[in-house]
Amino acid sequence: MGPKSTIHDRFQSWAKQGVFRQLWWQILLAYDDQVGIAWTWQSLDGALGKAPLGGSATGPNPTDRGKLGTKRSILTDGRGVPLAVIVAEANRHDSKLLEPTLAARVILPPFVSQNLCLDKGYDFPFCRDVVNSYLFTPHIRPIGEEPRRMERNHKRRAHRWVVERTISWLNRCRRILVRWEKKAENYLAMVQLACAWITLRALGNS
Repeated sequence: MGPKSTIHDRFQSWAKQGVFRQLWWQILLAYDDQVGIAWTWQSLDGALGKAPLGGSATGPNPTDRGKLGTKRSILTDGRGVPLAVIVAEANRHDSKLLEPTLAARVILPPFVSQNLCLDKGYDFPFCRDVVNSYLFTPHIRPIGEEPRRMERNHKRRAHRWVVERTISWLNRCRRILVRWEKKAENYLAMVQLACAWITLRALGNS
């Protein structure tokens, strides 16, 4: 057995044990203690990526001529710090991933008022029911409504775009931009490691 096999075996062992999720959780605890997680306004969205080798949790990507792809569904706090992530087939609708993403939260909130910002891909009655069941107030852009230009009002805080910025941060991690892992749990572990890095960077910049 060569050194590459040993490293890969160790990585798979850590992924199964949830080491990367645990690391992310520990950094989130430190961030919450020193900075404070912005629970009041949270955002959730999905992002598509290529998965040329296929494997579990991959499917035809509707934005890439039906080539195999995967989807990351991400929840962030009001500053864009990731709080939950799951991976699924590229052809799974975002709305179907709403509840699994909320259920996958690495850290749970205190009893505070929470608002969840979603785009029109979640404008369905069952999505509102899910959001309410998790004690959020839903803010969903209705289907058919055109995006409005952001007003030049410094007192008004934008909310949903923070998750899009976090997706952009994750896409800068070349290791997860294209999925080369056939096992979904291995890819998820790499995404969790990237989320831990983003949280650590936010902590260092505070």
